Amino acid sequence: MTDNTRIDFLYLSEQDMIRAGVTDMASCVDTMEEMFGLLYQGDYRMAGANNDSHGAMVTFPENSPFPTMPKPTADRRLMAMPAYLGGSFCTAGVKWYGSNIANRQKGLPRSILMFTLNDADTGAPLAHMSANLLSAYRTGAVPGVGARHLARKDSRVIGLLGPGVMGKTAVAAFLAVCPQIDTIKVKGRGQRSLDNFISWVTATWPQIATVQVVDTLEEVVRGSDIVTYCSSGEVGDPATYPIVKREWVKPGAFLAMPALCNIDEGMERADVRKVLDNTGLYHAWFEEVPKPAHHTIPVIGVRFMDMLAAGQLAPEQLEDIGKIIAGDAPGRLNDDEIIIMSVGGMPVEDVAWGTVVYRNALANNIGVKLNLWDSPALS
Repeated sequence: MTDNTRIDFLYLSEQDMIRAGVTDMASCVDTMEEMFGLLYQGDYRMAGANNDSHGAMVTFPENSPFPTMPKPTADRRLMAMPAYLGGSFCTAGVKWYGSNIANRQKGLPRSILMFTLNDADTGAPLAHMSANLLSAYRTGAVPGVGARHLARKDSRVIGLLGPGVMGKTAVAAFLAVCPQIDTIKVKGRGQRSLDNFISWVTATWPQIATVQVVDTLEEVVRGSDIVTYCSSGEVGDPATYPIVKREWVKPGAFLAMPALCNIDEGMERADVRKVLDNTGLYHAWFEEVPKPAHHTIPVIGVRFMDMLAAGQLAPEQLEDIGKIIAGDAPGRLNDDEIIIMSVGGMPVEDVAWGTVVYRNALANNIGVKLNLWDSPALS
């Protein structure tokens, strides 16, 4: 019997991805929750010696003798993010991440992303897909998973810094798990992005009775049941990162932070619960970059790693969302506790959501089948 050596794979454009359900936030939140359960069990692999690395990034020098070499400007990234995920997924994949904040001047998104999904046994490609929406929705879904387990069930008010793509998907995830939300306070940099956000909320979420534009971080945080910082900015000096002060935070608030964030001494105290989306990811980051690590990686969980190294935080004070989801650690303990969750973003999330969307596409005959070969020229 001759083996079938033909390999075909699906190409999924952004419109194909939409038709295959990439923007179904409720399903994405459920998928991320399943993924976190597999992370907690250990049925996954990412890059690096400890299998928890975010990925591998190309860096550029400040001064190069080559005039065409890119400059290390804000949020300049060329990055590969590979992972394997077991369970019901049993697939592998890699997201290729190109980012340049100057893209906006060309009418392009800051980041332009592609994702390749592979058979974990042979390594053959299953799909090559547009990944901007894939990445945006899985990123937003993770704060939603956190809110499902850690926000008050009667949460009504979201405080949002950054009304862009990440802010929109985080809001969509919060609304998927906290149906009583009826108010959003939002701070943005420019009127255009704020107007775009308000139009999106009005058209998409009729249950939102009030969208209030505010001017300060204090107004974003004060009185909010759920707080999320989703703005981009210069990395390097944590003193310039958007801060959360304890005096602003309402008892019982849940804070989900997928972007630049810093905290004051009040938020550092032990009575503020500190949750990570994957503890191993932060240990990997901490090992990979100069110290203090928060100067290089601006998410708040890396600040927790710096605190751990300085003896300001005990290891048991850092909690893992996977352990909470598995029921091996408690969710919200009472209506007054303040909980802050760091969201780092991981390629296993792309593999999980990419697999679901790919299977939807296969089932519904969506996408373009492309041929890699009938038989390999070299074997």
